Amino acid sequence: MLNALKLLLLLSLVFLFFITFSCKNGSNDPFAHVREKGEQFSGGATTVFDTSANAFGNAAPNLTDNRDLLFVTGNAFFNRNWVTAPSSTSDLDGLGPLFNARSCSGCHFKDGRGAPPLNTEEQPVALLFRLSRPGDSIGETIPDENYGDQFNHLSILGVDPEGEISVTYEEVPGTYPDGSSFSIRRPVYSFNDLQYGPFPPDIMISPRIAQQMIGLGLLESVSDKTILEFADPDDANGDGISGKVNRVLDVESQQIVIGRFGWKSNQPTVRQQVAGAFRGDIGITSSIFPEQPCASNQQDCSAAKHGGEPELTDDILDRVSLYSSALAVPGRRKWDEEDVLRGKTSFIQIGCSSCHIPSMTTGQNPDFPEFSNQTIYPYTDLLLHDMGDELSDNTPDGLAAGNEWRTPPLWGIGLIPTVNGHTFLLHDGRARNIEEAILWHNGEAEAARLQFMSLTQQERKDLITFIKSL
Repeated sequence: MLNALKLLLLLSLVFLFFITFSCKNGSNDPFAHVREKGEQFSGGATTVFDTSANAFGNAAPNLTDNRDLLFVTGNAFFNRNWVTAPSSTSDLDGLGPLFNARSCSGCHFKDGRGAPPLNTEEQPVALLFRLSRPGDSIGETIPDENYGDQFNHLSILGVDPEGEISVTYEEVPGTYPDGSSFSIRRPVYSFNDLQYGPFPPDIMISPRIAQQMIGLGLLESVSDKTILEFADPDDANGDGISGKVNRVLDVESQQIVIGRFGWKSNQPTVRQQVAGAFRGDIGITSSIFPEQPCASNQQDCSAAKHGGEPELTDDILDRVSLYSSALAVPGRRKWDEEDVLRGKTSFIQIGCSSCHIPSMTTGQNPDFPEFSNQTIYPYTDLLLHDMGDELSDNTPDGLAAGNEWRTPPLWGIGLIPTVNGHTFLLHDGRARNIEEAILWHNGEAEAARLQFMSLTQQERKDLITFIKSL
């Protein structure tokens, strides 16, 4: 009798295992259409499974040769505070004369995402403001003669900072079709104590917040062919989505190429993006951008002592660029749970995946063979899309119009609260969470937003849970 009971129990366990396995892998699985083998490895072989506060700061685990060592030294320079010239540390001086931060990590704390000021007295650090004025031809912009191409609220001794910034918000209430209410906030920027004269009437101001740094080398490894296959600038397929590439100058090659980094895809390579940030944010010149960040009318800025010509050595630029390229992508969490899979189903059905394309395969990268031929899940198409007038900065940037922004990668978005202690999203940090970010979507994304609003409360919750798993 006892043996018969043991046999019955064993058969029951085998049957239960068979049913469970069949449901997950066979026709009875309601989520078979959205399950994807290996999707938890967001960065392919570069993926790390780290949910700690250092989740964005790991080196890709498949680095070869001496890149591990270069990564460590690049990290040191990334976190190093630059000092005013002249200094005994000649390789690390040249701060300013005008700047927003003293180090790369000042904006990208723990290699993560910046936040807007928490109150009107706090000056923005990770939220910067690009400045420009209309040029002679359509879409052309030029720096302002008094304030240059970026507003700098900090300066070295002997040079006046450009002024102060105050950020306030207006609440914009709304109601879902099911009757539940929400409120999103619209930012209002005030520039005070301007030291170089008032802004001209035609000044164009573009707020842009620091993004998380993960996976940049993988995105650089995506082939132009793949990006162009995603593009549909004339909406030939009639789905209302007309993503287009930005084409920008690669300063080192002097070629016009596809842009893929920055909020407007205005930088073509990680190296040029890094050099641009050194100059615009810290005031450090390089072989790529050798000009001091002084407007034409800022005489004290132009006369200030500098840390060499250029101030950033190519060796340090190479190391910081390698570090920025090789930051690993954290893997998915809870990717196989039912609420996440329900949310993924809605994400696809309402059209979010039309721009936030889940997966792609990288091409050949001779500089980083570790990033070649990797199946990755960044949830972006690296294209520009019209996001509506409410999100417009009214500033052209290359081929990008004021209302067009690059689809930001969503990988790692659920770990921003852990790494950076906040949930602010969108290009200016106006959205206080994922739900508000979706509710700001307009233009090409309006149809997806309206469908999101028409979901039940549980379906909206599941969709947000899915995004948090990325």
